[in-house]
Amino acid sequence: MRWMAYLGALLAAAASNVSGQQLPDLGGASDAALPYQLERRIGESIMREVRAREASYLDDPEIAAYLGDLGARLAQATPGARQDFEFFAVRDPAVNAFALPGGFVGVHSGLVTTAETESELASVLAHEIAHVSQRHIARMIAQEKQMQLPSMIALAAAILLGASRPDLAVGAAAAAQGVPIQQQLGYSRDFEREADRVGLQALSGAGFDARAMSVFFEKLQRATRVSDDGSVPGYLRTHPLTTERIADMQNRAASLPYRQRLDSLEFHLVRAKLRAESRDARDAVAQFESAVRDQRYASEAAARYGLVTALVRARRAREAEAELSKLRATRAASPMLETLAARVRQALGDSQGALAILAEAKARYSYWRPLAYAQVSALLDAGRNGEALAALQEPLRLDPRDARLYALQAKTYAVLGKRLLQHQAQAEAYALQGSLPAAIEQLQLAQSAGDGDFYQLSVVEARLKDLRGRHAQELRDERGRR
Repeated sequence: MRWMAYLGALLAAAASNVSGQQLPDLGGASDAALPYQLERRIGESIMREVRAREASYLDDPEIAAYLGDLGARLAQATPGARQDFEFFAVRDPAVNAFALPGGFVGVHSGLVTTAETESELASVLAHEIAHVSQRHIARMIAQEKQMQLPSMIALAAAILLGASRPDLAVGAAAAAQGVPIQQQLGYSRDFEREADRVGLQALSGAGFDARAMSVFFEKLQRATRVSDDGSVPGYLRTHPLTTERIADMQNRAASLPYRQRLDSLEFHLVRAKLRAESRDARDAVAQFESAVRDQRYASEAAARYGLVTALVRARRAREAEAELSKLRATRAASPMLETLAARVRQALGDSQGALAILAEAKARYSYWRPLAYAQVSALLDAGRNGEALAALQEPLRLDPRDARLYALQAKTYAVLGKRLLQHQAQAEAYALQGSLPAAIEQLQLAQSAGDGDFYQLSVVEARLKDLRGRHAQELRDERGRR
């Protein structure tokens, strides 16, 4: 996943003359020449490659939900954050995070497990959100006038697919375009200072400790100085820090209200989950057993949560059940504890017990979408396919823009043998992810499925016409910018 560390510079190096004309000098974020809609499409193109081909992409709805909730709080407090944001995790021990065009923000698992407080993690997310809200990537792209949009997207995708040798990918991209990457990185230092300022304001506005940003960066710098192998934390490589920048953050934070904020339970649970699932199961069990025995933890509930998770992975279900009772005894309350309890029942072969836990939890935590995913998946595993379909109705009504829900709906229709509806639901999942050609193909398959009535075929035809029109407009926009 080191390729993500270079993506901002690569997009700058592969920059596009999106209008086919000479661009003016750029000033503030609002002066960026790249339209929001086009920037989002570039980000969606990169994310399609990440989801489809990058093994380190961490497709965990609970971790994504936590990062999304944390990021949403920060985005609401960020000046100029007008676009939609999507936060996702990648399984990588490096301490790093990155922003992609269009509001996509990636977080390395190593960053989450290294941050000692939720405010420290929030400070990094606030910094990345500021890069997006101030349109730094769009402004870097618009600075170059050599490449057209299709070539830029293709180059970004090629770099993603060549993740094994990012050092060569950077050199090849620079050589191919003749762009001075070092100059681009030098210019980005101004963006880093701007992201510091905007990120600090958002961090404080969202109720976090604004001092956490400089504290965390100081920790990274100290870790670099004492490292035996001289390695540099990923975040320092991709976001170069200076003593002056840290001092500026400290001075600005000193003028903001002091907040001693308690970490959320979910922060500790997500860190424990990542640690329990990122190493050999036996090693993870031993680590958490030692932490619980010696009381070396910031949260007893999280330490026991990590132990139960590791025991389930190690296929020691009876021991996991016993430890779950001890976890319950801490009286901690979180929907993540309920999905873990359901996993323990499933590991014991008790699918009905798992469904009972999920149904009760869904009544208590109706707002938490991963519970809906878990309940539908459990119903499908139990062969209760009609109930799975019914369980999807209310979540889809509340959030018709959830691609994962449509994917689950497509899976359910497939099990039920409803081919037209299967392809129709899968088309919506692809469309929400910005993949219009794939969505159109699914609707064409729905048309030829042979099991739809007149009304269903009419709906498919209307939707197909709509998506074809949108795709044709995108192609015309691209041709107009060449």
